[in-house]
Amino acid sequence: MEENKKKYGFTLSLYEYKDTIPTLWDTVKKFMQEYPQHIVEGNNMKFVSDDNGRSYNLCHFWSNFEIGSLNFLRSQAYRDYFKYLDKAGGFFYERWGDAPVHSIAAALMLKKEEVHFFDNIAYWHVPFTHCPTREDDREKYKCSCNPKDNFDWKGYSCTSRFFETMGWVKPAGYEYQM
Repeated sequence: MEENKKKYGFTLSLYEYKDTIPTLWDTVKKFMQEYPQHIVEGNNMKFVSDDNGRSYNLCHFWSNFEIGSLNFLRSQAYRDYFKYLDKAGGFFYERWGDAPVHSIAAALMLKKEEVHFFDNIAYWHVPFTHCPTREDDREKYKCSCNPKDNFDWKGYSCTSRFFETMGWVKPAGYEYQM
């Protein structure tokens, strides 16, 4: 990741339960207004918002498998963000989890090219599976997963949204499923 200038990586992405974070996005919007210097040009706002930041579409990178740069997580931008959220109380009064908090930060404070999708790593955490899309990756890394179980292109996954925001094309042979 360091060699490729990546600062955050994931294998699964999905929608958060709205009822667990009712005030998170309003708090993030206030943060963005008070700290515009922390919102980078070339970010991936489109991954987390369908309307240029007016609302949160609930997409997040699942934190059960994530790799983040400690330089990013210790940066002044991230520390200001975390302190702002902490002061708002949502970690205690709602259920602002690490996944949406990290994902929103990565989407807003990193250039979209600094976020990496680990397609070649098989990962399973009940009830979701990420199986490498390319057969040669599955063979090379001796993956035992079944590509038909891959969650990436199913209705509750946000991976297709990530592909769209990156300007990538969904791999051939994968049909969108609900």
